[in-house]
Amino acid sequence: MAQLIVRGLDDETKRRLRKRAEAGNRSLEAEVREILQVAAFAASSSVVPLGSRIAQRFAGLGLTETFPELRGEAARAAQFED
Repeated sequence: MAQLIVRGLDDETKRRLRKRAEAGNRSLEAEVREILQVAAFAASSSVVPLGSRIAQRFAGLGLTETFPELRGEAARAAQFED
């Protein structure tokens, strides 16, 4: 297994990490290892952008018209037909 040395870590950060480790009933080393593993895998996972996820969720529901791009326009009240 690889080893990693972190230099220059301030005392407050170390204190908070130790407190977090104790809350999880782990050693400081195990806590830091877990944090690094979660961060490494989260960064490498392919995250689908929010707009694409919304489009996937509502795909096939019968919407046939397109909506204009509203980015950069001033907000205005909605107009509903009676």
